[in-house]
Amino acid sequence: MNARFCMIAVMLWIITVAAAGWFFVTGWTAKGTDGRTDILLAPVERDMILGEMRHLLKAVHGVVTGLAGQDQPADRQQIEQAARAAGMGMAVDVNPAIMEKLPLPFKQMGMSIHRDMDALADAVANKETSQQILQRLASLTARCTTCHDMYRFSVGQ
Repeated sequence: MNARFCMIAVMLWIITVAAAGWFFVTGWTAKGTDGRTDILLAPVERDMILGEMRHLLKAVHGVVTGLAGQDQPADRQQIEQAARAAGMGMAVDVNPAIMEKLPLPFKQMGMSIHRDMDALADAVANKETSQQILQRLASLTARCTTCHDMYRFSVGQ
């Protein structure tokens, strides 16, 4: 009887770990009507993620505005501050319940963008040229457009 109980417990543990792994990779998603993947979130979760995306867009605007300046120290400081504001420090307080609902490729793209915003800020501090900074920014925004082409948020809970 004990061996049978242990076998059932192990099987339940394996099923639980497999289910958790599945949701970590796939998130809470559904096939969208426009070919994209719907990420199903509660309204407050959706609003939070969209707010983070607006913050990223404002950071990109700050970088572009700084690049449009006369390459003065104040312009470079603006670029660095804008990029740093959207770096990994921005991603620190993400709610684990929301992260569990996001598919793995979405999480990977999002974290890479935050890391690269910090790298962009470091590049500005290290006096990379405006052209080099613009190339970094182009790489970042390419991931933004890829993500927007692949995913959308829907209220699902």
